[in-house]
Amino acid sequence: MEIAFHLNGTPVSLDVSPTRTLLDWLREDRGLTGTKEGCNEGDCGACTVMVTDDSGPRALNACLLFLPQLHGKSVRTVEGLAAPDGQPHPVQAAMVACHGSQCGFCTPGFVMSMACAHATGRTDHDDVLAGNLCRCTGYAPIVRAAEQAAGEPKADWLDAPRPPPPALPMRPDNADALANLYAAHPDATLVAGATDVGLWVTKALRDVSPVIFLNGVTDLQQIERAGDTLRIGAGVTVEALRLATRDSHPALAELLRRFASPPVRNAATIGGNIANGSPIGDGPPALIALGAVLHLRRGDARRTLPLEAFFLDYRRQDRREGEFVEAVTLPAQAPDLRCYKVSKRFDQDISAVCGCFDVTVADGIVTRARIAFGGMAAIPKRARAVEAHLIGRPLDADAALSAPFAQDFTPLTDMRASAGYRLTIARNLLLRLVHARAGVPVSVREVQP
Repeated sequence: MEIAFHLNGTPVSLDVSPTRTLLDWLREDRGLTGTKEGCNEGDCGACTVMVTDDSGPRALNACLLFLPQLHGKSVRTVEGLAAPDGQPHPVQAAMVACHGSQCGFCTPGFVMSMACAHATGRTDHDDVLAGNLCRCTGYAPIVRAAEQAAGEPKADWLDAPRPPPPALPMRPDNADALANLYAAHPDATLVAGATDVGLWVTKALRDVSPVIFLNGVTDLQQIERAGDTLRIGAGVTVEALRLATRDSHPALAELLRRFASPPVRNAATIGGNIANGSPIGDGPPALIALGAVLHLRRGDARRTLPLEAFFLDYRRQDRREGEFVEAVTLPAQAPDLRCYKVSKRFDQDISAVCGCFDVTVADGIVTRARIAFGGMAAIPKRARAVEAHLIGRPLDADAALSAPFAQDFTPLTDMRASAGYRLTIARNLLLRLVHARAGVPVSVREVQP
């Protein structure tokens, strides 16, 4: 596949394998070994690079980026961060001044995340660096370096031009072209952010060819308000959705803040999160609780169905050959939604249980309830018996403690949690909702000694 992009300010044209990762190419073909291979699955951030397109610079994991995803973009590695005259980037100088590096293995990834934040003016350093792990330096000097660099002028030498991307055979540039291409190649693997498919290649060593790349399908990357609904294109990244819903859907946005890491959220799409059918994906429980409607397309034929009906069994969905997720529609506002995620780590971890509640209370009585969980079954699933139990009674501790969760769920025991723990936690999350609605602090970040 012929691709073209800029690497550290220099145009590059390549004929590449569709599933060759940027990390492997940088290290093996270009000798740019500053970008490190740590976990090779997007968890450690040692391979973080800066990728710039029309939406601006983003921190992304090179280990999960297939080279064709870079077509028409600009890539910066740690070797290309300093100015042409050798002047260090402000974050590099600050890391030296604040003693932010010891063994140095993780340092290039931290620096690239910090440089992206510096370029976009972000100062929420704890969130920005949540995708970068350090095992020896400690995070305090690194955060101090980020704070020190924040006041320095932007590095204008990073604003390199990008080549106009010529058309690629397996990279459609609109939804109609995608529909035609997928109808002709229904056995193809659809790749949007590659945060899941990338692991099929790097960990499972699977051959996923042929591949259709979706990152050029710009009309699936839009969020549109239509009356009292919000239509979210399947190609919208998780980070873009988080930013777009901070005011209208604050609980959803806060849940998405804990979705993996910033580099993963910058690549992962909401359509991919739905289509892969994971029972522990964080997006579907919230969307199901909101009554989301899924839009599917095959060729010129379109159909809609409630999102909850899309999930049939473990990793099996109601999606026909050659059919793809086009969009998801949800209410434009969600004042009653609450989302609670339980995981071993606060940041960048997979849910043991994720509970989402959209419950309306009028005159002290529950009048409407939609509740969905991830991690409690083979699919993201509504708690219908619990919903029926709550409607018509006060939302109080008695209602939570007597809720029939065992009628809705028979969870599994696995490495993240036992079945008994999951049932207990599900009930406790409903109890947490009771306390939250009563104004009691329930977050570990809210409770004061």
